[in-house]
Amino acid sequence: MSDLQIVALLFPKVTQLDLTAPAQVFARLPGARVHLAWHDTAPVVTDCGWSIVPTTTLTDCPPADILFVPGGEGAFELFEDDVALDFLRRQAASARWVTSVCTGSFALAAAGLLDGRRATSHWASLEMLAEFGVVPVSERVVVDGQVVTGAGVTSGMDFALQLAALEVGEDVARGVQLTLEYDPAPPFDHGSPRTADPEAVRLGRQRAREGRLARVQQAAHRLASGRS
Repeated sequence: MSDLQIVALLFPKVTQLDLTAPAQVFARLPGARVHLAWHDTAPVVTDCGWSIVPTTTLTDCPPADILFVPGGEGAFELFEDDVALDFLRRQAASARWVTSVCTGSFALAAAGLLDGRRATSHWASLEMLAEFGVVPVSERVVVDGQVVTGAGVTSGMDFALQLAALEVGEDVARGVQLTLEYDPAPPFDHGSPRTADPEAVRLGRQRAREGRLARVQQAAHRLASGRS
């Protein structure tokens, strides 16, 4: 069996669990080689304040079978990074799967890779995907052709296992789930806008729009202008 090349974009202010939870699943797939790509191989500071070391650069990274973009506040800063966006376009052109978790879908959208697609993201920012001509879907994992997107943060485990089943089969994915003892039983029924306090949900959406909407609209306008 040939190697399964999994390329994850690593960037400053990434939400580390968006990256590390799926990577833990990916690393256990048969023949998997997980590459963490950034401009250089200096340690990259995550949203937790500690760093992750890239394994390759955007220039030297091999072609992906699975292209993966995690989320975090840094995903919105990628809107101004033409080199990173071009990297995503180049990798997506030959990848079997183009994927994201949380607000990583916004980076894919800014690269023009989600046009007309159904996709998900973190609940607080989800509706803003429509600015890019994306169809926002409030589901934990959304599969639209070769595009697979996961919702917020912990959805990365569900996303990675579902993607694993699509790529290498359900039996393998089930085995990985058991090995990782992924059997969630949270202490509170407060992890979704469907079950959380409505005021907390309202404030969360308001904060996301205030902090991100203008940047999203500018990136969407820039993408549209580049195509005209």
